[in-house]
Amino acid sequence: MNSILNAGRFLYAIPMVIFGLMHFMAANDMAAMAPGGVGMVYFTGVALIAAGVAIMIRKYDKLASTLLAVMLLLFIIPHAQGMADNPMEMGNILKNIAMAGGALMAGSQAGDAAVIG
Repeated sequence: MNSILNAGRFLYAIPMVIFGLMHFMAANDMAAMAPGGVGMVYFTGVALIAAGVAIMIRKYDKLASTLLAVMLLLFIIPHAQGMADNPMEMGNILKNIAMAGGALMAGSQAGDAAVIG
């Protein structure tokens, strides 16, 4: 049973890496939503990739999971601002809340508590 539960770490981390790569592939399209423009899109792409890798290899995974959760919760701000024009932004808000919750759950199962005890 533990091996099945341990697979959850990969099921969560692999999409984070893919989301990070997507930030590089569509940086100009995403720049309009990001305060800071293209530079912030690249920064968040790197952060998503780094968090996904840290969670997979279990090195600084508690820190990475915590920072990832904070970043995902901050992503709610531009989606909430866009709700006036597009009520479908609620789906993105709920997605970010769910992914932040997953990051916090991954952090609670972290193997490396070197930075955040």
